[in-house]
Amino acid sequence: MVTTASLFQSIMEAQKNNGGLPPVEKWNPPLCENVDMKITRDGKWYFMNSLISREKMVNLFSSVIRYDEDGFYYLVTPYEKIKLDVEDKPFVITTYNKETVKGIETYLFKTNVGEIVPLSDQHPMRIEISEKKEPSPYILVRKNLEALLTRNVYYQLVEEAEMDDKKKELYLLSSCKRFSLGVFE
Repeated sequence: MVTTASLFQSIMEAQKNNGGLPPVEKWNPPLCENVDMKITRDGKWYFMNSLISREKMVNLFSSVIRYDEDGFYYLVTPYEKIKLDVEDKPFVITTYNKETVKGIETYLFKTNVGEIVPLSDQHPMRIEISEKKEPSPYILVRKNLEALLTRNVYYQLVEEAEMDDKKKELYLLSSCKRFSLGVFE
């Protein structure tokens, strides 16, 4: 019997098979200080205060982001490094599917730049709670780069989550692992 993988699974496999991303961690170019680039909390990119509306341009830029030990994000090429003003995280999770991948139930998340990330040990989820007691859920996309889940996606996950009554914790099971959506009292 032949099974057809979903679009999300196909994209994820293509990402793996295309040799990955440029080796930005190996590049150490000089800093270009006269460029103003920003990524807003909702994943919109700006260049010199103008919205970058070309999806292909944003996708290209997103492939050369690096988060350095100095606590800043950079666009890095072999020839220059541009400091980014990132309001929260450089990526946003816009949608997800719950699917069976290699016989295991897995949540697959899609970022605003088209990357597909499975919720797993390699791509864990974490929740930060603000002073106002509001959750900010994040998933590790690559190396030390995370994506913020939109409120819509987070609350859809809350609807699907299971409750651990002892811990008063909502959680998801994905890739045979348990991932917390937060403790609710």
